[in-house]
Amino acid sequence: MALDEAAAQSPSFSVRFWGVRGSIACPGQETWRYGGNTSCVEIRCGKNILIFDAGTGVRALGNALVKEANTPAYDIFLSHGHIDHVVGLPFFAPLFVTGQMVRVWAGNLRRVGGVHEAVRKLMSFPLFPLQVDALHAELDFRDFHAGEVLEPQPGIQIRTAPLNHPGGAIGYRIDYGGRSVAYVTDIELGDGPIDEALLELTRGVSLMIIDATYTNEELPSHASWGHSSWQQGVRVANAAGVGQLCLFHHDPEHDDTFMDRIKADANAARAGTIVASEGLRVDV
Repeated sequence: MALDEAAAQSPSFSVRFWGVRGSIACPGQETWRYGGNTSCVEIRCGKNILIFDAGTGVRALGNALVKEANTPAYDIFLSHGHIDHVVGLPFFAPLFVTGQMVRVWAGNLRRVGGVHEAVRKLMSFPLFPLQVDALHAELDFRDFHAGEVLEPQPGIQIRTAPLNHPGGAIGYRIDYGGRSVAYVTDIELGDGPIDEALLELTRGVSLMIIDATYTNEELPSHASWGHSSWQQGVRVANAAGVGQLCLFHHDPEHDDTFMDRIKADANAARAGTIVASEGLRVDV
């Protein structure tokens, strides 16, 4: 079978970015090309829709999904519970659709009572005017342990691993139709040997989305903040034999001009490297 015929018969597998920033949303004229919303990535495996993190970018995604109105269930996988990764969840429009199934997964929130309790706290006085009980969707909160293999839908396998981040975080590897995507954000890689669990999670993936908040020059003043540089992301991609590298979780202080420089430097270091921007779609 010719390659183009094989591609035509392969199930669709795509990634779309709805929020690419870390720490805090930073909308404005200086960030409009790459985007100012915090982390939210939509991955479509055939007709199945997986959502990774629910930062401010999830609001626009939710509005788009309600217009489609043809998916019985959405799965939201949280890397962790820090505010920039969950603050958009109460504004996810499908949560207000009667009968809509929304499953929320987390792998490191058991110590605070689980993902249900974390969302309940987020949507409680004095932080939010509505409580979880006001939502119309059918909610299913699922806690798991780092290292577990998940199967949210038939044919979709998601491997998980712990990441080095204050309070902990979870990295994901999505395998579908013979291809794979790794979502590895909020990780401090450091200068030592690369963690074997991270290498195993990312080895040979078609696309790796990784925390690249800083440059190497900025790392010394941000030690123990839980993030990495784009240069460290290149190092992991090369060590793991990754197909394509995507830099993600941009520092809100990095304007579009700064991001252009990172894009040029990263491509010089590893040809084909992508710098995530809002609206960007990648076919895996």
